[in-house]
Amino acid sequence: MGSVTFRLRLPVNAADAFSWHEREGAFERLTPPWHGVRVIERSGGIRDGARVTLELGFPAGRWRLEHHGYVAGREFHDRQLSGPFARYSHAHRFLPDGEGCVLEDHLDWRLPAEPFSAPADAFVRQEFSRLFAWRHRVTLEDLERAASRPAPLALAVTGASGFLGRELCAYLASQGHRVRRFVRGRRAGPDEIAWDPARAELDPKSLSGLDAVVHLAGAGIAELPWTPARKRELLESRVRSTHTLARSLAECTDGPRVLVSASAVGYYGDRGDVALEESSPSGRGFLAELAREWERAAEPAVRAGVRVAHPRIGIVLWPRGGALEKLATPFRLGAGGPLGDGRAWWSWIGLHDLLDALLFAASTPAMVGPFHAVAPGAVRQGELSRALGHALSRPAFMPAPAFALRALLGREKADEMLLASQRLRPDALLRAGFRFRDPDLAPLLARLFGGPRLVAAA
Repeated sequence: MGSVTFRLRLPVNAADAFSWHEREGAFERLTPPWHGVRVIERSGGIRDGARVTLELGFPAGRWRLEHHGYVAGREFHDRQLSGPFARYSHAHRFLPDGEGCVLEDHLDWRLPAEPFSAPADAFVRQEFSRLFAWRHRVTLEDLERAASRPAPLALAVTGASGFLGRELCAYLASQGHRVRRFVRGRRAGPDEIAWDPARAELDPKSLSGLDAVVHLAGAGIAELPWTPARKRELLESRVRSTHTLARSLAECTDGPRVLVSASAVGYYGDRGDVALEESSPSGRGFLAELAREWERAAEPAVRAGVRVAHPRIGIVLWPRGGALEKLATPFRLGAGGPLGDGRAWWSWIGLHDLLDALLFAASTPAMVGPFHAVAPGAVRQGELSRALGHALSRPAFMPAPAFALRALLGREKADEMLLASQRLRPDALLRAGFRFRDPDLAPLLARLFGGPRLVAAA
């Protein structure tokens, strides 16, 4: 039988810390990215009788938990109904401590094979230590962000069913903002907005009462070969949706006056070692053309006086989606290494910093026009490969030659997506006072994959 307690001092009172844990999205925020854990079903929040069912990656199977012992502002508990343990319980306590509080997580468990459980208990204890190191860091940083912001906003998100949209909606909700999701192909439910961008259909009245819209919708760049038909789809999905949204914003007299409309670093094409600023000219190639047209499609909103910000998003680092999920696979198989000669500059950003930047752009009047949604330190692709190999404890010496990437993906797609060099600086964000959580690559990758030095305070 095992038992462990982890503690974290928070700079907010117990009631505020407890309230954060009650919000929609908090559970998703606390789930570590290196675990293959997925929420299958949830009901009732954290109050007595509420339940959650998780799909586990390792050990594979489902884990059903039930909440009990709810005391508003003080504590709540959960216990296993079925899953990998013979018995499991978790007490969450919020203990007043001066102007702040101490978050105390106490866990008890018993493994199925009790007579042989000593080595397994040690392994479980270490896994819990990694888990709560992650959870406590996110809790602290999210509460600090929430305390520094003005009143909650009403925001709507397009592309809410995609990787980035799902994460953004969970983050916004956990920060206390009201979130509405755009939906297509069906009638809108509560906190949803129906639209059909392919037919340029969006009722301006449906935007009433919102403070801002974050526009992330668009067909996936990486999934399919870049045939002429696919390239038209990639372009039209972005241009039509952006123009439809911008036109409706312009026509809505009591709607949002802020539009954060996504773009990408592909705007610059392949620029070698040139240090790129937001004022740098656009480059050549399909992705540069796509980004130019994507941004230009928001002009109806700009002309109507809506504040429009275009985050030119770099390579988003997160193990459960986007580029990093694909990059990590060959490393796990022992076949990782640089792409091409490894000298191309890659401008990257951690997922949590990107979510912060999108909300920052929505709530900060100074954020107008294009801005670089990238971390301060662009790196050469070979350096990123070495850091990824170190984080995964795998070699990083097996390069993927440019000719092989071109044969696999096609020359245009390989050259623009994997081999292009874009060295960006986040000048606009920094001038506006944005503070990065993860400005350095190697420590971020170590945390994202639950590195061995990730240990919670007991």
